[in-house]
Amino acid sequence: MTVSVAPSAKVSRSISQVRTVAVFLDQRFHRTPDGRVWTDGAFTNRFFDRYLTVFESVRVVARVRDVRAIEGDWKLASGERVEFAPVPYYIGLVEYLKQRADVGRAITTSIRSHDAVILRVPGQVSACAAAFLRRTAHPYAVEVVGDPFDAFAPGAMRHPLRPLFRHWFRHSLKKQVRSAGAASFVTARVLQQRYPILPGAMATHYSSVELPDEAFVDQPRRPGRSSGRWRLITVGSLERLYKGPDTLLEAGARCVAAGLDIEITFVGGGSCLPDMQALAQRLGLGGRVRFLGQLAAGEPIRNELDRADLFVLPSRAEGLPRAMIEAMARALPAIGSRVGGIPELLSDGYLVSPGDANGLSEKLLEVLNDTQRLAEMSTRNWMLAREYTEEALRERWMLFYGHLRELTEQRLADPHA
Repeated sequence: MTVSVAPSAKVSRSISQVRTVAVFLDQRFHRTPDGRVWTDGAFTNRFFDRYLTVFESVRVVARVRDVRAIEGDWKLASGERVEFAPVPYYIGLVEYLKQRADVGRAITTSIRSHDAVILRVPGQVSACAAAFLRRTAHPYAVEVVGDPFDAFAPGAMRHPLRPLFRHWFRHSLKKQVRSAGAASFVTARVLQQRYPILPGAMATHYSSVELPDEAFVDQPRRPGRSSGRWRLITVGSLERLYKGPDTLLEAGARCVAAGLDIEITFVGGGSCLPDMQALAQRLGLGGRVRFLGQLAAGEPIRNELDRADLFVLPSRAEGLPRAMIEAMARALPAIGSRVGGIPELLSDGYLVSPGDANGLSEKLLEVLNDTQRLAEMSTRNWMLAREYTEEALRERWMLFYGHLRELTEQRLADPHA
């Protein structure tokens, strides 16, 4: 069910009591001695501009650790009208349990009565906040950007409690969504079906991906390959096996055995990188695989995408993959798995089952032996990526944030409602 925002939701900013939105998310940040907060991930200061289209300021509630100086290509996250309310820095379940009481206190004290509240879910920080918000009847909205049911699917991670985590976190996310006054989803259908809202609540969908003009090439690609070998590329973290790097390597080995001359580029780092390097060697792909580690967002990644002939994302878990949309903006043909929002980006003819190396190798052989089909894929992807410009997404998120502000105003006017 999708409920549109009533005209009364468009409260004038000048008369609104609700001027700040508190945004809870699971990203980890770094704070330098000058008080500025930095990110080595996607949540740069520019990301929070979307909230400032409706609210006067943003308070980011997330894990923050103190560091002496920035490292590598960290980007500034804090800034004018964007402040941080630090949560104790932890990594993993064991560290969280050790600091659970301190984490809970930091979260509850960060919420003020006049705040609008948005939880970016799933995530433990948001889950803790949701429990407090339900107890205090403080309205909140959720931005659903992933699915723990897929994240804890077989093969996505190795942990003896994986089946328990899969059930528990899916149940927790369902509860958070059903208790929300408004929900946005990064998919148009998939996540809405697994995590339904209550009747009467507002629902919409928009992506966290906003592509600037420089993200797009001027025209689709022509038939053919860029070099002597077919160049495949995938972009994603290797901290877990969510993105299916093992599946891609095994499929690549099958393609080489079938006579296809390919090389594979991996962009992304993480604890599974040594295992994937070892797997490439065992499969006889040592000279055909490039592991570049983590690259800075923007031009460095675009340069690698432009060198490639085909983007491949055989994920076991996804929301709506930014990496695939960025590849499509570079007019890259793409193949992906049937999880999360990928089927909303690619037609069924370019989808495979997660973990199916044999099916992926067959699909690779099928499309790479048909250059005209690759050109058609390029044109389609390039045109679809245009739906992810800031201009195309702005109206939806402004209505959504306006509705949340109205819900919070109503609570302040009648705290017993």
